[in-house]
Order: sequence, then C-alpha cells, then structure tokens
Amino acid sequence: MDPCPFVRVTVGNLALKIPVASKPARTVVHPSSSPCFCKIRLNNLPVQTAVVPCLPPETQTLDANTGLGVTAATFHLSKSDLDRVASKSIFSGKLCLKIAIYTGRRGTTCGVNSGRLLGRVSVPLDLAGTESKASVFHNGWVSVGKGVKGAGAQITQIHLNVKAEPDPRFVFQFDGEPECSPQVFQIQGNIRQPVFTCKFSFRNTGDRTQRSRSLQSDQSGSRSWLSSFGSERERPGRERKGWSITVHDLSGSPVAAASMVTPFVASPGSDRVSRSNPGCWLILRPGDGTWQPWGRLEAWRERGGADGLGYRFELIPDTNGGMSAGGIVLAESTLSLNKGGKFVLDLGSNSGSGNKASVVPNSPACSPKSSGDFGYGLWPYCLYRGFVMSARVEGEGRCSKPTVEVSVQHVTCTEDAAAYVALAAAVDLCMDACRLFSQRLRKELCQPSDLL
Repeated sequence: MDPCPFVRVTVGNLALKIPVASKPARTVVHPSSSPCFCKIRLNNLPVQTAVVPCLPPETQTLDANTGLGVTAATFHLSKSDLDRVASKSIFSGKLCLKIAIYTGRRGTTCGVNSGRLLGRVSVPLDLAGTESKASVFHNGWVSVGKGVKGAGAQITQIHLNVKAEPDPRFVFQFDGEPECSPQVFQIQGNIRQPVFTCKFSFRNTGDRTQRSRSLQSDQSGSRSWLSSFGSERERPGRERKGWSITVHDLSGSPVAAASMVTPFVASPGSDRVSRSNPGCWLILRPGDGTWQPWGRLEAWRERGGADGLGYRFELIPDTNGGMSAGGIVLAESTLSLNKGGKFVLDLGSNSGSGNKASVVPNSPACSPKSSGDFGYGLWPYCLYRGFVMSARVEGEGRCSKPTVEVSVQHVTCTEDAAAYVALAAAVDLCMDACRLFSQRLRKELCQPSDLL
C-alpha cells in the first residue's frame, strides 16, 4: 500500500540586522544589545517561537557562525490539511507564513508579554504540487515593518529561508487499546488494511530474556544481558511490573516487542512514579534467534498545575554483540495526562512539541571509525534525519487507539515499521503505568494475583 502524502514546511537561517541610529537616545538600549526572538505562525497550526541572532548592519551573507543551516520552525501538513488550505485560499487568498519579531526576553511577566514588537513579515506560500516536489518560497533578506524612506535610509531586515518538501509517511492505527491485544491497520485515505496484531501479556519476571515461542534458545542464559537494562527491584504492592506487548505480522511471526524491564514504583511517601525513579521499557527487534534491544523508553509522572507524563527515549546502538547499555537520547518531553498528546521523534527541528534531540560530543564505538563527527555525520544522525515518527495517545481514563505516523525514509522492512508500532504501544501504556497508585487500573492491566 502506498504511503500517505505529507508536506513539511521549514523556516530556517534566521538572522536580524538592526540599523544604529545616528543620534541614539541615551535612555534607550539598542535592540542588537538585547536578545531577539520571533513567533512563527502558519494557518491554525500551533505558534512556534525561535531565537533570532543579531548581526552587524554591514553583514551581507550568513555562515555557520551566524545561523546558516539552523532550523527555526517546522510545520507538518497532512493531505487533509492541504485540501483544507486549498479550499480556503479560493475565498481568502493565498496562504501566508507570518513572522512577528520581538526584542527582549521570551515569556510573560504578570501575564504581559515581556518582548517589544519590532515588526512583522509575511511570506506567501503556494503549496500546490509540494506533495511531490520541493519548493523554496523565500531565501534572503526582507524588510521588517515600515522603515524610514529616502535614499540611503537604513531599515531593519531579517534573513530567512522558507521551503516546503514532500514528507510521505506510513500511517498506522490501533483498532483498540494496546492492553486489549488489538489489530493494527495501515491507513491510506479511506482504505484500512490490517498489517499487524498485538498481544498484551504479563512477562514472567523470572524470565528476563522475554523470548517468544518462535525465538526459543538456551534457557541457561535467562538472566543475561536484558537484566542490565532494567532494575532487579521486585517490591510487592505499590508497583506495576511485567507488562509486555508483542507485535506480530499477519503470518503470526513476532516482528517487534515492548517489554517493561523496570517496574513503575510509587516513590516513598507518595502515590506517584517520580522522575528520580522512572519505570522503563525496552523496545525489541528480532535478530540472531533472539530479541535485540533497539530503544529504551523511560517514563514518570511530572508534578505541576496539571500533571504530565514525562518521558525520555534513547536509541540503543548496535554494539555487534556487545553488552553495552549506553544509549543516545532522541526525545525528552512531557505529555498532558489529562488531554494526551503526540509523542514525536523529530531530529533537527523546533516543532514546538517540546521534544529535544540530544547531540552528544562523542560518537559511539559503532560509528564509522568511532569518529567524533559533528551534526548529521554523528551517529545516529547519519541514519535518522528530520521527522522520524509520531504517536498520538489519549489521556488518563480515555479510550486510546494510538495513531502512528512513520517517515517513509525510515522504513525499509516490516520490522522497522513494527518497532515504531511497539514504541507507540509502550508510550500509550505509560499513561496507565504512571497513574496515581490510589487509582485502580482496568482489569486487563492487573495480574491475576492483584484481582484477588
């Protein structure tokens, strides 16, 4: 089945040139001496904020030290979004990307924005055809607001690059909640085709290798490498442990799994899982007759006005048979426990979701020649670029049937897609694992001994 068309609109290479007044006021601080930022808006998508570096007025070109190559905002539009934009443009004119530039620090003070507006710019976008072909809408300097007219007059300018690129994705949707062992369908327009089945179970805590019937091996190693990824603590009562979900293809062969290797335990004196003692899942892929670790997901319950699900996802390097448990953080953020939200792996973008891709200074041993390459040369950025995947889940107490989007460039086989589906299931189950321990879970998530 074909992937679904998506378009990625990116804004980057931001820089600001602010002229110096010939007779500056003594009481006014020139904007270039204070931080500047901008708010970027596209249609009704969430507003994104980015820092804008200030350059000397005589600067003509950008380089790596002045913002060249830095992505400030990324917007993702599905086919339905594009159709909606096209229908609106008939009556309201062309779609425009709007950027408001401010001087001062970001945030609010007593409910009032602390930044001072310098001006606004708009870039018209024509997204027709961008599902199959990239298009650059602007690349260079543009005037900000209304400057002083006249020969030789200096005005404030902002440099930006705005472009749209095709970003096709495979879309999957669970037919039920993960703990109910649902089918998973691939979605393409109005077509739904079953591609995977999920099996939720309770892992035998004595079998740390979590091997399936079709991946049998010597039981003498049952307490081998898997225990190094999770804690051995087994506290009775106030903990949730042993959850596992296995993803099978339509032939019944296991192609991915998610296994809770560190129990979700209430912190002493509380009924919540704390950041200092998170629960942990391993995302596993089959290989060499056993399960191989691919990713690690930690989760906890964040305190605040409205509690959130804090999470951290690490990609585990392939150490060619080694036992290293080290990983590289690809995402660390928070989802609303009340409303749910979207778990996103998006490297190199400021998507406004709060996700952070962590760049480490040293390449792991598995990178070519163990080199300390920068940027996209650094593992895993040489393999994972741009948008990778997203999973939308519902909040506590709501029926959640996760929807998973995976970039086509990151799927080369069934096991690739299945690994992202297993990760989405683990994120959804974390919503339940991080519920307050004063609240009872649904029966599907309770071991038989807990129901007695």
